[in-house]
Amino acid sequence: MRRSALAYGLLASVALTSPVMANDDVKKASADPNNWAMQSGSYNNWRYSELDQVNKSNVKDLRVAWQFSTGVLRGHEGSPIVIGDRMWLHTPFPNNVFQLDISDPVGPKIVWKYTPKQDPSVIPVMCCDTVNRGGVNIVGDTLIFGQADTTLVALDANTGKEKWKTVNGDPKKGETHTGFTLVVGDKVIMGTSGAEFGVRCHVTAYNIADGTRAWRAYSMGPDEDILVDPEKTLSLGKPVGKDSSLKTWTGDQWKIGGGSTWGYASYDPDANLFYYGTGNPSTWNPAQRAGPDGKQIDQKWSMTIFARNPDTGVAAWAYQMTPFDEWDYDGINENVLVDLKVGGEDRKVLVHFDRNGFAYTIDRLNGEVLVAQPYDEDLNWATHVDLDKDSATYGRPIVVASKSTFLNGPDVNSKYVCPAALGFKDQQPVSYSPLTGLFYVPVNNVCMDYEPFQVSYTPGQPYVGATLSMFPPEGKTNTGHFTIWDAAEGKIVHQHDEPFSVWSGVLTTAGGLAFHGTLDGYFKARDQEGGAELFKHRLPSGSIGNAFTYSQGGKQYVGIFSGVGGWAGIGLAAGLDKPTDGLGAVGNYAGLKSYTDLGGTLTVYALP
Repeated sequence: MRRSALAYGLLASVALTSPVMANDDVKKASADPNNWAMQSGSYNNWRYSELDQVNKSNVKDLRVAWQFSTGVLRGHEGSPIVIGDRMWLHTPFPNNVFQLDISDPVGPKIVWKYTPKQDPSVIPVMCCDTVNRGGVNIVGDTLIFGQADTTLVALDANTGKEKWKTVNGDPKKGETHTGFTLVVGDKVIMGTSGAEFGVRCHVTAYNIADGTRAWRAYSMGPDEDILVDPEKTLSLGKPVGKDSSLKTWTGDQWKIGGGSTWGYASYDPDANLFYYGTGNPSTWNPAQRAGPDGKQIDQKWSMTIFARNPDTGVAAWAYQMTPFDEWDYDGINENVLVDLKVGGEDRKVLVHFDRNGFAYTIDRLNGEVLVAQPYDEDLNWATHVDLDKDSATYGRPIVVASKSTFLNGPDVNSKYVCPAALGFKDQQPVSYSPLTGLFYVPVNNVCMDYEPFQVSYTPGQPYVGATLSMFPPEGKTNTGHFTIWDAAEGKIVHQHDEPFSVWSGVLTTAGGLAFHGTLDGYFKARDQEGGAELFKHRLPSGSIGNAFTYSQGGKQYVGIFSGVGGWAGIGLAAGLDKPTDGLGAVGNYAGLKSYTDLGGTLTVYALP
């Protein structure tokens, strides 16, 4: 299957004469499967490549072609970008950017390096390590990327010289950048992080030509701030109505409401809609967010999938997965755009594996939820998601009372809640293969105890309000799965255990393979049909990066970042001596230090 040119819109000319011309440039440049031109491979977030030189019959012969050290010892998420004989790669803070000449098969040559000037005081306000999963965007002769301190930077892609800068937020308030940037037409759209510091988060569009702001959509607040049309923006098939967000918050709490937007975004050019998720409401203590009568209120639009028009920012629809979140089940995970037959009917859908443990198959044109099923058997905080349209709880998860951190009361430790706040899947993206019609899911097989406590808000200070401890499900020792999922039926097809959470993004290829890294430091290739392990090689460090592939000089290469960190490896990355230091949420990885240590290396493989 050839990648559709419509699935890519990244490589547009900065000298924009019209959006039409930019789209023509995009189609020409990104239809080439030899490139890896976007973080997710394509606008539809498949993370699939048509390259098939490396396949099931010869993958066992893969060898290291070359390696490159980034010089930074923190968590390396995301992947490089490859176009032609040039590769651009990024690092965690301080967010260095390199351009490499990869034309020599022996190894790369550094063409230029860009080192941002950032105040290191941003580091303490970055939740869960100093990562950057958004990486870089190449738009014609311009490179665009977001720094930890929220600065959006445009460089000359050929020389590394600055073209323009703009500031998206204020780290002194806890606003940082760790997540997505998405180029659509003549705009770049940027998310923000900071819910753990009481930030009211947003997505913002900037004009590529000069960095001026085009629009901003907050996760919660007045209609004019969140860019919804009360009569036209839908939720579960009905207009959201006036003040849909304000009605679900007490007083002015929405002003410190959270709803981070640090995941990956996707885009449907036919519908002209882009899709992203919002994170948890602030604080993690649900009792502090209850209504005036002490009852639960939804706190919209945290924990939500939004479909927005990239030209105006106005939302077409919104669906809240976990109203009144009590477990830090961020809704930021990526949305994969596919066409599936669901219930005997052809549907244009998005597939979303939420932190809350449910996998959703949703009509991406109107937001109707078609399938919602657990993608791991250990989910126990809810019985199911109600999909009866005539029910008063339509679209909502039905919570098990004993697992409610709100109903159990403040300062009560709710025991054995599955999944943990990490979610059964976090930032690590899934892959979809058109060869099988199935999804390949890197899973955290982790549960938790969750104890809320009272916390006061101070700008720039943590606003968490809960203590966590995390561990494998009862009767199990592993904390990871590699899962193959049928999104039309909502069921697990195959599942393979991993000793640690699989925190690496998956890549599928036309060679019938699924590639991923592991937290304990391996790069693996699996058979797409059943998930059998066909190749395994030791990396310099544990991997939380995303596998990617490209072709140069007629040879296919497959690569991945190693460099343990992120939430999964914060104990190592931050140099914590005890697994219960910091958030108290890394104890389940206490044994990780026996397998790996810090690093920051790109490893690229090829056949002999």
